[in-house]
Amino acid sequence: MRRRHAGSDRGRDRGSVSVEVAILTPAFLLLVVVAWVTGRTVLARNALDAAAHDAARAASISRSVTEAQTNAEYAAQQRLDWEGIACAGEPTADFAPNGVDTLTKAFATAPGSTTALIHVRVSCTVQFGDLGLPWVAQDRLLRADFRSPLDRYRGRE
Repeated sequence: MRRRHAGSDRGRDRGSVSVEVAILTPAFLLLVVVAWVTGRTVLARNALDAAAHDAARAASISRSVTEAQTNAEYAAQQRLDWEGIACAGEPTADFAPNGVDTLTKAFATAPGSTTALIHVRVSCTVQFGDLGLPWVAQDRLLRADFRSPLDRYRGRE
């Protein structure tokens, strides 16, 4: 009886490298594209969170409702520009995301009285059309919320 040595069947287990590459390349490319799209979405969400923070802070140190709205929208736009996020149209700052106008309500309180919170929701339609992928949504509406206390001792108009 002949004894078999380990590795004697090596010839039968060999595969063709070109077949392996042909099978694995599309899967690898799909993984890279998914990572790219996910990364872009996460970066846009982080930028929008920062824009909402800046908008709420800018509104909270303003002296009037009109000035607060203007400053909040400007701060949000500046942050998104700085982060390199292009919205389809202008980003919007909504001070009544839950149906209660927190901006008007906050400015109605007297300086030095109870703490008033300004709740702002910044919305931006982020464009993904430059990716050129038909199965990826071309535009995606992203929103971020932030609350900031109105400066208690700042004079108001």
